[in-house]
Amino acid sequence: MEYNNIVAETKDNVGIITLNRPQAINSVNLEMLKELAQAAEEFDKNDNIKVIVLKGDGKNFAAGIDIKEVLSKGNQKFLGIDEMQKYFGIFEKTSKPIIAAVAGYALGIGCELALACDIILASDNARFGQPELSLGSIPSFGATQRLTKALGKAKAMEMILSGRAMTADEAYESGLISRIVPLADLKDDALKTAARIATQPLGALKIAKETILAAQHLNLQDGIAMERNAAKCCLVADEFRESLRNFAQGAH
Repeated sequence: MEYNNIVAETKDNVGIITLNRPQAINSVNLEMLKELAQAAEEFDKNDNIKVIVLKGDGKNFAAGIDIKEVLSKGNQKFLGIDEMQKYFGIFEKTSKPIIAAVAGYALGIGCELALACDIILASDNARFGQPELSLGSIPSFGATQRLTKALGKAKAMEMILSGRAMTADEAYESGLISRIVPLADLKDDALKTAARIATQPLGALKIAKETILAAQHLNLQDGIAMERNAAKCCLVADEFRESLRNFAQGAH
């Protein structure tokens, strides 16, 4: 499928989505979000793809929402936010692991796209921020919830209420991101990480992601019960038996 605002490609068992509006610092408009949702859905349906990498065009991840598009919808109720949230929801419901490779700015909806991914790798020049209050609004794609769960109330409050961007070092120390990677190595590192994850059986990957995400809203007892049931599903699957046979053959 041809896209105008993103580039979708594959490398072995990895789907790669590149946000590609460099002339606008990858600011996110409705069409980009629609294309992102479509590409994620296509990769999700493709059993040959096990992991997805989401990255910017090189210099920046995404510097917020497209203000020009918002201004052009000045007479529309909610400025088209319902449709944007619909496509964002499709993206965040992807069942396969998504790695965000964040360089430069990840602001506003750009930060929220990274937060909706499962693993965030960031270059040393990355900046994460939610500047919506300076425009008289609040984050609209999950940041008030995800940042609070990831960072705790105090840091989330400071980021959102002040608009101060968080550096890569601070994001790492706060547990928001998995690792800091030199900018020149970011893409290769993300692809190597994805390739390693892609060696795992697909069914177990999906179940592991679902179970880990559930920990954010389940109490410990219910979460462990979910894990127990999920593990049982894995143990009766053909995938598990095949993996055991392959392991046994490789051990001899």
